Amino acid sequence: MTASFAVVTVTFSSGDYLHNFLRTLPSASTQTPQVVIADNGSTDGAPEQAVADHDNVTLVHTGGNIGYGGAVNRGVAEIDPEVEFVLVANPDVEWSPGAIDELLAAATRWPRAASLGPLITEPDGGVYPSARRVPDLVSGSGHAILGAIWKSNPWTAAYRNDDAERTERPVGWLSGSCLLLRRVAFDNVGGFDSRYFMFMEDVDLGDRLGRSGWLNVFVPTASVMHAKSHSVSRHPEKMIPAHHESAYRFNADRNPGPLRAPLRVALRAGLAIRSKIAVAAALREQRRSGDHA
Repeated sequence: MTASFAVVTVTFSSGDYLHNFLRTLPSASTQTPQVVIADNGSTDGAPEQAVADHDNVTLVHTGGNIGYGGAVNRGVAEIDPEVEFVLVANPDVEWSPGAIDELLAAATRWPRAASLGPLITEPDGGVYPSARRVPDLVSGSGHAILGAIWKSNPWTAAYRNDDAERTERPVGWLSGSCLLLRRVAFDNVGGFDSRYFMFMEDVDLGDRLGRSGWLNVFVPTASVMHAKSHSVSRHPEKMIPAHHESAYRFNADRNPGPLRAPLRVALRAGLAIRSKIAVAAALREQRRSGDHA
């Protein structure tokens, strides 16, 4: 019997993370889904080993590091359109028992839900704020520029939606690190915007789904653990600028035209300065960690 969902994950030398992803996946659902690995140029052999170890895993080479959203779109294209749901997840996710079945049950309760996301925990047991409001220019810019240096600023609090109750409810957008997507809705909005190399593609997707009349629903009765951005910690000099470029693209797309050009110029300048500061701090921390290793 064909599963009602398929899984897409994107790899870039993900190593043991991918092994743990596939090891814990069977506990998350009573169904056995097709798993598509969209590989962005791994050199560690982990995707090939996964295919050898698991009959339900398919490997698709994207032809290079095309970014997260573009690779997800490539993976989704391999799935039969008759499969109702696609579960998109980072390879550094570990599944809790029944997590996917909880998401599927919620999808039945919310027939207008285009995306559904679980409670996401971090390795230290903390809860990642994965269900957030869509940022406007003021809150998005305030968070992007000040979030790392003034963590309690009001724009970051509004963006992260920290005060919201941990209940099943519609939200502005959900973390793309683990996201159950209704295929018809995903196709309806054209999938992820591949202009986003990494970061903010999930914010953009949630916003476009909402603008198209669909819902994004947070389902805290489902949970997964996310090791959280191992690529970012390894390559801050590439990933941090990509994050800031995505933040600019998101806000610039929603504030077009000549009248708002000064706002876009100011935003780009602020983000460029913040990016340089963040990269320098991350590289210093890398060197400090290496000195104490």
